[in-house]
Amino acid sequence: MLQTPSGGAGHGTAATELMSIGTVLTVLRDEFPEVTISKIRFLESEGLIEPQRTPSGYRKFTAGDVERLGHVLRMQRDHYLPLKVIREHLDAMERGEAAPLPTVGRQRDGEPVLEVSEGPTAARIGRAELLAAADIGDEELREWESYGLLAPLPDGAYDAEAVTVASLVVELGRFGIEPRHLRVMKAAADREAGLVDQVVAPLRRHRNPQTRAHAEARTKELAALTVRLHAALVQTALGVRLP
Repeated sequence: MLQTPSGGAGHGTAATELMSIGTVLTVLRDEFPEVTISKIRFLESEGLIEPQRTPSGYRKFTAGDVERLGHVLRMQRDHYLPLKVIREHLDAMERGEAAPLPTVGRQRDGEPVLEVSEGPTAARIGRAELLAAADIGDEELREWESYGLLAPLPDGAYDAEAVTVASLVVELGRFGIEPRHLRVMKAAADREAGLVDQVVAPLRRHRNPQTRAHAEARTKELAALTVRLHAALVQTALGVRLP
């Protein structure tokens, strides 16, 4: 459950009831450590939240806005739901309608759910949405693509993880690390992914559907382990310990 700073229940001042985007980021990061200001702005642009604006144009969020943001991020993380589906679900709840949580990757009444793309983890984002989420221009994105840091899917969209990659590239850029410097990291990631693929390939080719389904879970498990190992090796090489 998200914890928000206490304010009045209707009679307090705006200063105690409303939060800046920086405060919202701090509140959300307890549960969603990878959330960024760009992500919050993107969700606003998609109509998931409608923060108030000061005369100077600064965003001000209520506790209800923060709670709604938490629901959005949770449904993305835990259920891989497209933003359109999340928005419709939350709007229905606010109208007091019965709104069971949609399911991605399964069938409803014998027919595939329309929002499903290629599987339960195949949430996608359009190019314009990615540019807005990362707060970058098209030229920058093309440069990143030339270095292999991001790549569109065959239909021109991007997988949901592209937002995380783009946000991290932006953050590293603030320290003077340019996209071209990150090619070595992309090459290392590709090698690690290749190793995981070698392990799970026999499961994916198996005739038993349950065994093939198990390959997805095994891939996620191995991916998490390789990420942890990579982080530990980098920390050891630098002689630091990250929180």
